[in-house]
Amino acid sequence: MAEQRRKRAGDSSTATARRPRAGGPEHAARSASQSLEGLIGHPAEGVSAVRRADDGWCVVVDVLEVPRIPDTTSLLASYEVQLDKDGELLEYRRVRRYRRGAADE
Repeated sequence: MAEQRRKRAGDSSTATARRPRAGGPEHAARSASQSLEGLIGHPAEGVSAVRRADDGWCVVVDVLEVPRIPDTTSLLASYEVQLDKDGELLEYRRVRRYRRGAADE
């Protein structure tokens, strides 16, 4: 019976889930991470910045380049990824390389 009520009212988990707007910052961040991972072969750790550019998006993606034990000594890098307005990669470049346990200067 409760299941029938949920079907009629719509599943609350899907009804309240926010979908990223096509072409929005969430889409740009996801697209930049996936494109960069495919090109350089290193896993993305996260996105540290997203901003609109004149003709698309500029996204800074943090990547695990050299995993080490302990994890705090692993080497990470920040890549600046330029996307067009449709989320297609135009260019990328590494802007910083750092140890995971190091604080920003």
